Amino acid sequence: MTKRGVRKGPDTDERYGEEALAVVEDSGGRGRPGEARSARPAEQRHDPERHDRDLEEALALVRDLGPSDGRRSEPRTPGTGSGHGPGTPRHPGARDMGRDGPAEAAPSSPAPSGHRPGHHATPWPEARAAAARAARSVPCREPVDVPLDAALGLVLAGPLTALTDLPSFNTSAMDGWAVAGPGPWDVREEGVLAGHTEPAPLEDGEAVRIATGARIPPDTTAVLRSEHGHMDDKGRLYAALPPALGSARTGSTPTVAHGQDIRPRGQECHAGDQLLPPGALVTPAVLGLAAAAGYDTLSVRPRPRVEVLVLGDELLTEGPPRDGLIRDALGPMLPPWLRALGADVVALRRLGDDAEALHRAVTSSTADLVVTTGGTAGGPVDHVHPILCRIGAELLVDGVKVRPGHPMLLARTRDDQHLVGLPGNPLAAVSGLLTLAEPLLRGLTGRVAPEPCTLPLRGSSHGHPYDTRLVPVAVRADHAVPLHYNGPAMLRGIAAADALAVVPPGGAQSGQELELLDLPWVWAQ
Repeated sequence: MTKRGVRKGPDTDERYGEEALAVVEDSGGRGRPGEARSARPAEQRHDPERHDRDLEEALALVRDLGPSDGRRSEPRTPGTGSGHGPGTPRHPGARDMGRDGPAEAAPSSPAPSGHRPGHHATPWPEARAAAARAARSVPCREPVDVPLDAALGLVLAGPLTALTDLPSFNTSAMDGWAVAGPGPWDVREEGVLAGHTEPAPLEDGEAVRIATGARIPPDTTAVLRSEHGHMDDKGRLYAALPPALGSARTGSTPTVAHGQDIRPRGQECHAGDQLLPPGALVTPAVLGLAAAAGYDTLSVRPRPRVEVLVLGDELLTEGPPRDGLIRDALGPMLPPWLRALGADVVALRRLGDDAEALHRAVTSSTADLVVTTGGTAGGPVDHVHPILCRIGAELLVDGVKVRPGHPMLLARTRDDQHLVGLPGNPLAAVSGLLTLAEPLLRGLTGRVAPEPCTLPLRGSSHGHPYDTRLVPVAVRADHAVPLHYNGPAMLRGIAAADALAVVPPGGAQSGQELELLDLPWVWAQ
């Protein structure tokens, strides 16, 4: 899907690409982006992935060089230049004068698609931190109590404390015999089964059949496993322990160790112990632990409510692409992805390229988070920025130095509502989800941030000259393997991926440790 968030179409691509490559070549070439296009091997010239990357690099270098005479412009300092005016949403603490002097003058030539005059994209780590801070600014919703069977995937609102000792009584860890004192033992006729009341005490030299999980009779020395004992024809029980078990005494039958195969009361926890902290994700194992500890319900944080607005007149909802129209890939993909991130998707609405419909949808939404697709650049049908300005929204992140997905944005539309604007290209939208929506939703749900995970790269990974790149990878043993088909409009790579690797500006070499972003279904299952 080629959508407004990154490019406007092949004609625009070629025009900006040729201009960019021409400027780079005229500048004398500064590294790989300046290689003459005609000098590339034919197989590279016809590689669409490499073509997209070359265009990105060339455009980035052109913007860094400044005017088309090839001269390098002075570096821009984030925060200098207002970038404001009609149709521009307000920024926190914005002023007309930068920290070091007057606002930077707008360039005289048109900016490429997705690049607005006076606009400064946020570095990728800072964008994620801003999204996490935005969540902390929202008042916490009251916890709710839900039955265990409705708690899966939610987040604990408070600590999970033990309501009783676990186990709550001495139990047998094995099928066998409960024995008292040294053997051989006389065996009682009636055995002890799980779920029955406490049996009568044992006397020295006495044993009783016992099942796993049954209560241990008082005065029991140990449990002798079924495979470690045998009975003679008179009904007396003897131990036949392996040499490693029991205590061998010269001229006598080996005896079992005191407490062997008995689970004592409170072995796992005592009443009042904290089993899990607040913010823990309720997994199937957590449900089992809560049930074992005596819980019927859990106090959890309610899921943030999310509304998804799919923009674009060119989108089909069924059948193959035809007549210049393309299938909507984001409508089917985003709701389950957001649910895996802990959200309750309350609506999915397809609005086309209708500014008034978008305005009504945003202003009437009662969701905690509104997610839009496409329309985040500066083209004639890119309505997200003008609508945010019209409603007085506060832009917290306006563009991120990441590829794909750099035109993404995060805005505060109300004190208790945010909007995440995703680019329209599918992999670029995934990048926006994991860059802005994931930390925001994690904060709104109270989920504890995961520890960063890194793996060495197997093979090198192409990088952008100045921006972070998110690359789909497969995890193979103890390495991350970059996958092909990772262009902004491609989903083939991410569909086969286990994670996204965070590739720093300039790329990564084989063996280099890279941070991995888990895909949500990896830990949500």
